[in-house]
Order: sequence, then C-alpha cells, then structure tokens
Amino acid sequence: MEETKRYAFSTLLDSSYEDAIAKVRDALKEEGFGVLTEIDVKETLKKKLDQEFRRYVILGACNPPYAYQALEADLDVGLLLPCNVIIYETDDKKAYVAAINPVSALEIIKSPELEKIARKVEEKMRRVVAKVAQG
Repeated sequence: MEETKRYAFSTLLDSSYEDAIAKVRDALKEEGFGVLTEIDVKETLKKKLDQEFRRYVILGACNPPYAYQALEADLDVGLLLPCNVIIYETDDKKAYVAAINPVSALEIIKSPELEKIARKVEEKMRRVVAKVAQG
C-alpha cells in the first residue's frame, strides 16, 4: 500500500478496473462497511457535460455502528459522511484505489470524541486498502 497523501490511503493495482471495484466491495464488506452510494463519474460527466473522462467511480461507504456513534457525538458530522473510496482506471489500464483518511476529514470539527471514532474507522480503511493491494 502506498500512502501518498495525508488525507487518503491508496494503492495501484495491476488488475482491471472491474476487478478492483469487486475487490474493494469485498474488502469493505469484510470490515463492516456497506456501500450507500455509487457515482459513476465517467457516465455523469458524459451525460451532464458531454465530456469524455476515464473510468472512475466514487463509492460512499458506511459502517453503521461507527456512523451512529459519530452522529450521536455531533449531528453535523453527517456533512462529512460517508467515507468515500475512489477507483479509477489509469492511462496504462491499471486500477488506482484510494480511501479517505477519516481522521484527516474529521479533524476540522476538533472533537476528541469524534477523533476516537475516526481512529477506529481509520484502522478499518487502512485494512481495506491493504487487502485490496494484497489481491
């Protein structure tokens, strides 16, 4: 797993875009996440702007127990939920996968209680990306 940005965990796979999406979904499920939203960026940009774009999807992942705890701590945290995971096809037909670092995302709120929750979710998201990277 490569970690190139403070706000995300990422990896580059030799597998196809489609395989990467399946791997990410499986890894999320293993860590207790469900996918609430799926945005096909390529399709959306074509439909709305008539622009061509690479294959790119945004998955909005939610771990219900942690989401509930976070919302109990601060109702406005919903502005920063769910945890997004992106998968896109690179120019050389590999799959890039990145997941948000919830600690970085939630530090804007400055809540010790939310930070504790975010640290637990961070561990899970790190494992998701690591599992995907391992194959």
